[in-house]
Amino acid sequence: MSSDSELPAGHRSGFVAVAGRPNVGKSTLINSLLGQPVAAVSSKPQTTRRNQLGILTLPQAQVVFVDTPGIHKPAHKLGQAMNATAEEALQEADLILVLFDAGQAPSEGDRRVAERIQAVERRPPVLATLNKIDLLPAEQLPERMADYQPLLPEAEWLAISATRGDNRDLLLQRILAMLPEGPRYYPEDEVTDFYERDIAADLLRAAAMSLLRQEVPHCIAVRIDDYKERGERGAYIAATLFVERESQKPIVIGKGGAMLREIGIMARREIEAMSGRKVYLDLRVKVLPRWRNDEKALKRLGYRVPRRSTQERVER
Repeated sequence: MSSDSELPAGHRSGFVAVAGRPNVGKSTLINSLLGQPVAAVSSKPQTTRRNQLGILTLPQAQVVFVDTPGIHKPAHKLGQAMNATAEEALQEADLILVLFDAGQAPSEGDRRVAERIQAVERRPPVLATLNKIDLLPAEQLPERMADYQPLLPEAEWLAISATRGDNRDLLLQRILAMLPEGPRYYPEDEVTDFYERDIAADLLRAAAMSLLRQEVPHCIAVRIDDYKERGERGAYIAATLFVERESQKPIVIGKGGAMLREIGIMARREIEAMSGRKVYLDLRVKVLPRWRNDEKALKRLGYRVPRRSTQERVER
C-alpha cells in the first residue's frame, strides 16, 4: 500500500455502493470498469448474493466498488439476508451508484430501490444511471429518462451501456469528481477482496444460472470443497452444487451428465480468464432441503443472516 506522502496532491478515494434491482447490470458494469471479470454475471437475476469489492486503482485515485445483491421483495430468508447486505453497503458508502434498466419503464422494483436509497441516514451523494441504453431506440431516451428522474430527483443522472461501453469514461469521471480526497485503502495490484475460491464459487453458480431453466437456477448454492495448486498443471477445484429438492438434482446433472459438463465448461472458461491459468473442475450435485429458508444452512454456505432486515422494518 502506498504511503500518503507518495500519493499525488488531491488524490481521491472511497467506497462506491453499486445498487439496483436484480439484473440491471451492476456486476457487468463493475467488470467493465475494472477491465476484467471479478464479479459473477448471468442473464438470470439475483446472481450476486453477497457484497464483493472491485478495486480500481489509478494514479490519481482509488475507487472501491461494492457490488451489492439486487434489492427486491424477499420470498425467503436468503432474500432477507441479501437485502440486508445491500442496505448495509448503502449506509457505509462514500457514493451510491444506482442503476436502472433503460429498456423498461419504471417498475415497482425500481421504486423499491429508490425508497431504500431515500431512507439511508446521512445519505452520501447519489449518481443515478439509466443502463442498457443499447436496448432502447435513441429517440426514446429523453422520455425514458424523464420517467425515471422523479424516483431520485436530487441525484445526478447519466445514460450508459455497461456492455457496449457508452459513456463509460464519462461515468468514471463523474465518480472520481464526487469522491472525497483520501488515501489508498488497498495495494495497487489488488482488484477484489474475494479469494479465488470465492470467485470460483460465484462463477460456477453464474454458469448454472445461465444454463438452467425455470425455478431451478435460484435453488442453486455452491460450496468449494477443495482448491489445490498443481504447478504447471494449474489448479484443481472440487465443488458441490446444492439444490433444494430431489427432483432438481437430475435436471442439474442432465442426461448422462451432459448439463453438469456444460456448467463445468462455461465456469472453467470464466475461472481461467479470471486466474490466468488452467483449471480442472470436479463437480457433484447434492440435495440440501429448503436451504434458502434454513438459517443454519445459510450460515454454513457463507451468508450472514440478520435477525430482521431494514426492509422488513420499513414494510411493517
